Amino acid sequence: MMTLAIHDQRLAKPGPQNAALRDYDSVRRAIAFISEHWRAQPTIEAMADAASVTPDELHLLFRRWAGLTPKDFMQALTLDHAKGLLRDSASVLDAALDSGLSGPGRLHDLFVTHEAMSPGEWKNGGAGMTLRYGFHPSPFGTAIVIASGRGLAGLAFADPGEEPASFADMKRRWPNSTYFEDRDGTAGLAQRIFDTRMWRQDQPLRVVLIGTDFEVRVWETLLKIPMGRAVSYSDIANKIKNPKASRAVGAAVGRNPVSFVVPCHRALGKGGALTGYHWGITRKQAMLGWEAGQVGLH
Repeated sequence: MMTLAIHDQRLAKPGPQNAALRDYDSVRRAIAFISEHWRAQPTIEAMADAASVTPDELHLLFRRWAGLTPKDFMQALTLDHAKGLLRDSASVLDAALDSGLSGPGRLHDLFVTHEAMSPGEWKNGGAGMTLRYGFHPSPFGTAIVIASGRGLAGLAFADPGEEPASFADMKRRWPNSTYFEDRDGTAGLAQRIFDTRMWRQDQPLRVVLIGTDFEVRVWETLLKIPMGRAVSYSDIANKIKNPKASRAVGAAVGRNPVSFVVPCHRALGKGGALTGYHWGITRKQAMLGWEAGQVGLH
């Protein structure tokens, strides 16, 4: 059994992402409470109590973390909001295909350029590949950033104490690769991913996709979904010309190794259902709520 010690100094460097990590600990408690009670429209006081902060602190927390008031964030977690994200999802994908990843709808999104590893590299479990990794603060908990010489290869998340299990899960995807911890070497990638000031169309983030041909096609389709929108599994299946493969699409979405960057959180079930998310439904809700704030800021 693999053990992994996580030392505080790995996450101790100052900066906006470290502050966002501290905020997320309170945010996830608030999300859990809102998810259970949103139909009753809980008061700010009740939400703050669940997050172990004062009402004033809760306002500041959500303003700082997502650019939203607590009330607006609560609205972003409702089923009605999810249905709104899904509105015309098929045509959203059509428009994305027409305009590419640089269309006007991507103005406030993370720009990505990608390539796929060869089928042979995937089949042999990543043998011969050297992957560097580091643990970094993010707005959605501790991020595990995995890089190859060709770009970002993996991005996972962990709540406190879950870091070893999350990293082991990522290693199982490419069991024959060689892994080296390199926090300093992956810090630039982490900043590039989570600092929205660095989201520039003329400097896209390089990503390498490691999976089956079917999985890669699904992940490439996910990359076309702009921030502030969502699509259904069936629309993805139709887009890759395999309309009966909605369930297989869902499985491929769940195996996405580059969470957030390849936005599997923007894939929803029929009628706006959040369905499963490999790194937890609370984190998926957090990402959608955070993105609602980013879109609303512009």
